[in-house]
Amino acid sequence: MALKPTHGLHDRRYGRNLGVGLTLAAFIAVIFGLTVVKVTRGDFESPRAATSASGTAAETEDTQ
Repeated sequence: MALKPTHGLHDRRYGRNLGVGLTLAAFIAVIFGLTVVKVTRGDFESPRAATSASGTAAETEDTQ
């Protein structure tokens, strides 16, 4: 039982699948990179932390 050579259709599909896979990997890398930059710069704050921080600032202004 000999192995058959791959058909041209399989070669085209492989090339297309490789292109889609690399594009998807690049998109994921960009999104991950943007997330890392945003978190390390300190722009990301959870809504609960932001409201408690602003409430604390308002309390300190009232006492001064």
